[in-house]
Amino acid sequence: MTRWGMVADLRRCVGCQTCTAACKHTNATPPSVQWRRVLDLEIGEYPDVSRAFVPVGCMHCADPPCMHVCPSTATGQREDGIVTIDYDLCIGCAYCAVACPYQARYKVDKPRFAYGGNRRMRSEAAREDPARLGVAQKCTFCSDRIDYGLAHGLTPGIDPDATPACVNSCIADALHFGDLADPDSNVSTLIKENRSFRMHEELGTDSGFHYVWSGKGADEDAKADAVEAALVSVSRGTGSIGGADPWLQFHWDWRAAGNFIGGGSGAGLLAATAVAAFGGMPAWPFGIAGVFGIALGLFLVWLETGRPMRAPLNVFFHPETSWMTREAMVAILLLPAMLLALWLGSPWMIAFASLIGLGFLFCQGRILHAAKGIPAWRHPRIVPLIFATGLAEGLGLAIAIGITMGYASGFRGLADASSIVLALLVAVRFWAYGQYRKGLKDQAPAGALKALRRADPVVLLLGHVVPLALIAVAYFQPTIGDLLLALAGAATALGGWYLKFVIVTRAAYNQGFAIDHAPDRGPAGAGPGAKPGWSPS
Repeated sequence: MTRWGMVADLRRCVGCQTCTAACKHTNATPPSVQWRRVLDLEIGEYPDVSRAFVPVGCMHCADPPCMHVCPSTATGQREDGIVTIDYDLCIGCAYCAVACPYQARYKVDKPRFAYGGNRRMRSEAAREDPARLGVAQKCTFCSDRIDYGLAHGLTPGIDPDATPACVNSCIADALHFGDLADPDSNVSTLIKENRSFRMHEELGTDSGFHYVWSGKGADEDAKADAVEAALVSVSRGTGSIGGADPWLQFHWDWRAAGNFIGGGSGAGLLAATAVAAFGGMPAWPFGIAGVFGIALGLFLVWLETGRPMRAPLNVFFHPETSWMTREAMVAILLLPAMLLALWLGSPWMIAFASLIGLGFLFCQGRILHAAKGIPAWRHPRIVPLIFATGLAEGLGLAIAIGITMGYASGFRGLADASSIVLALLVAVRFWAYGQYRKGLKDQAPAGALKALRRADPVVLLLGHVVPLALIAVAYFQPTIGDLLLALAGAATALGGWYLKFVIVTRAAYNQGFAIDHAPDRGPAGAGPGAKPGWSPS
């Protein structure tokens, strides 16, 4: 079995960006889209500072997160390990972009040219590819060259006509391409004869891109042992040299946040609808509000897709691993099931539909968890947090709606029980948020943690302290108890909405780039690696 891969010798790379230019020329990528680029990392603290040039791009992982999350199966993997994109299937949801921990995915929604506007150079006009607009795109390892070479008896990585353009162009012989599965290939030999690492290996993607940082031998072994000892306290790097710091993702904006807000509150409302139905209260206002919230959220995220006309069908293509597909499939069952149950007025049918709603809520949590490229999303504690806040928001809105429409009078019967349950759900959400924040310590970039710290006072005050205080006061002021309970429900929902908005749009810093070891080059020699943009542990 063949597995094509690449090796970058960090001791040789001079940061000339020739590989970047060669890739751009070969693939005609638009401005600011660089499938292959080279970072300029400054490592350490004065006076112990070293410098490293690090080529990055799609790592063609053996276990690619981008492929698993893709709802349309547009992202696939060939038998030789190359990760591909089918532009005719892609819906432009950018789920792959937030799932990729190597920032290798790009999405361009309209033509972009070097001089802006419609001022196209003749070369840009001749090579513009409308099929790549509104969809994901990335490095392909120049698979067309590989296939051509194999068809003509050439060896990729050895014969230039069968080798990726970036490797052919490297002036320092720092980039190498070949078959990682062949123990005698050029790349396998390089890895065996030298010390190497793979970026973000802790994420388990089994990257197909290796970085050589030191040789092997008596002298090199001694240096490497010293570096390994130093790695007990890894240097995190300084500054944002070479764009290696994590940055705030821009693919999922307020519309994506709206999906989690509307969908989460809507699913929670449907759960409250079942309780109302069995409690003898009219269920239709809560059920209609819940269906509307879910539908609105799905509509907003549909607006964000780059190919919206494809999305309604292609989103259903990958139930095996994509939680976005699973969310869509649950929604297509949920919405008509709840409307039918409300029309028939059957509490048991309403309860059945509300259980489907809980499945929808669970899918939403797992959508974020599967986004490996965003540390603040991929932590497993995001799932119980999303689930808890959805239930709290839904019950809070149900109480506010019920009291506003005159379905509850004072703290009697169902209203009394609902206030107690709301207080418990608010307390559970407070615990879930605390566990989530605790779990993110040293597990998220500094920018993400800073955004969450800024949001903490509002989340804790509006979403937790105020609702609990209003519920407590209501028991001692029964004459205005309904009003206070309605306000508590509204505050619970608003606090949850703000929390999800912050997580999706403000704390969504990507993984950034990192190296485990500084290369053995120059007077400084080998040293600890760097992880710019992450706070020291």
